[in-house]
Amino acid sequence: MNSAHEGSAYLISNYVLPNDLHVHWSMMIVLYPYLSGLVDGAFIVAALYYVFGVQSLKPIARFSLIFALAFLLCVGLPLNLHLGRPERGLNMMVTPSPTSAMAGGGYLYGVTFLVLILLILFLYRIHLVMQQQQSQGLKKLFYQVLTFGSDNVSAEALALDKKVIRFLAALGIPVATVFHGYVGFLFGGVKANPSWSTPLMPVIFLFSACVSGISGIVLAYIVIKKIRKAAIDVACVRTLINTLYGFFILAFAFEMLEVFSHSYLRTGYHHMVEGLLNGPLHTSFWIWQVGICSFGPLLILSGLCLFKVRDGVLVVGGAIVSFILLLQVLFMRWNVIIGGQLISKSARGYTEFHPEWFDKEGIVAVVFVMAIPFILLFILSRIFPLWLENENQA
Repeated sequence: MNSAHEGSAYLISNYVLPNDLHVHWSMMIVLYPYLSGLVDGAFIVAALYYVFGVQSLKPIARFSLIFALAFLLCVGLPLNLHLGRPERGLNMMVTPSPTSAMAGGGYLYGVTFLVLILLILFLYRIHLVMQQQQSQGLKKLFYQVLTFGSDNVSAEALALDKKVIRFLAALGIPVATVFHGYVGFLFGGVKANPSWSTPLMPVIFLFSACVSGISGIVLAYIVIKKIRKAAIDVACVRTLINTLYGFFILAFAFEMLEVFSHSYLRTGYHHMVEGLLNGPLHTSFWIWQVGICSFGPLLILSGLCLFKVRDGVLVVGGAIVSFILLLQVLFMRWNVIIGGQLISKSARGYTEFHPEWFDKEGIVAVVFVMAIPFILLFILSRIFPLWLENENQA
């Protein structure tokens, strides 16, 4: 009898509406802002050199832009894989709707891609002209297209190129910021979901994007240099680590401010958000995102930035903390996107989500999609060398 009463009480207190039983925005939607965040953070690294003149970042500036392009080319892939009719993905571009936030994202993507590809083409123009002069046939035509049909590398032309590069890099800062900020706006604008509906959502997404992008650059730079058995510029890594430290403090502070503001204000649906964080998301949020992947990196970064450490320790520590922070941002995306959908509209129940291995949006599919940008990075490096022998061309 008691067990029956307990079962009835559980059904009343954990009632989930039938249309809330399934999580509709699945792992591909988690991957979408994660990929776009890597683009945004990588572009910030390049802008620190080309716009703000941080000379210690010169060895990583070109690589950051190619890294950003490789991931930008794959940003729309998770969305198209999620769609039931992926061939309709371009409808937002051919039937424009100025009041649609999702369509606005498509326009922002187009502007971001245009700015980034033009910046890379102007930055590599000397190299592309040299390749054009040394090539024949279709290969020569290919490089001629990339150089806009111009082989003028005079001092006046190169001076103009530098002005164009600086202008495009400066323009790219607000473009990349708005491009990823709108992703947070998409979720923050969903009034019906108490876990998402907060003005801080775009800010949280933006700063976490900077963290993931810088972490991705640090880790990729160290790994590629180790594979090539090339020298690692320790001063460059040190500057990246210091920059990462600052952005992560801001990102983590805003994430916690959002949680504790809800806790203090205790608005109408606070009990649902509190139950979500202390219930279905307890392990992924408090233990992994906040505990292991936030306080751990804070301690490591504090040691690397506030104390004088040996070069070897800085490189190894930078690689480790960057990997952990990439996981931290991935957990953040999971907890926001998947976690927010676990709350039932009944306001007194939660559903569950268990990712499958071989589903259309399963774990294997996610791993495959995440591998594609690195394949593209390798292909792009055949056209745009990640590091030129004569870095003074930058």
